[in-house]
Amino acid sequence: MPKYYTPKEANETLIMVRPIIEEMMRIAEKVRAHQPELWVMVQKSAGNGGNPELSKLLKDFDRLDELIHKIQDMGIQIKDLVIGLIDFPAWHEDREVYLCWQAGEGDIEYWHEVEAGFSGRQLIDWE
Repeated sequence: MPKYYTPKEANETLIMVRPIIEEMMRIAEKVRAHQPELWVMVQKSAGNGGNPELSKLLKDFDRLDELIHKIQDMGIQIKDLVIGLIDFPAWHEDREVYLCWQAGEGDIEYWHEVEAGFSGRQLIDWE
């Protein structure tokens, strides 16, 4: 059964989640910066006994994977690592909705219907 957050619970959890999302965004940016070279490095590394740059990136991939699982294990959905967009499942008026937060925002102030996505965000006017 999925975990459902109230706005208060989501904001309390955000204290712990915010630094994780920020680290994930930094790692994702670093990986994206090296992405064009990544495949060439993998091919060369396979035949040459390894590559220090690739090893650094693999550590980043491992850390990113660890952080993703940490967030997902809390029942939070990661929507976009570039802008740090996450959704907390919530129950509102007898249906599942998402409490929506993006890196750089303060508290969680918005929600949206499951099908609506980010463009359907509305101010939370319930508790």
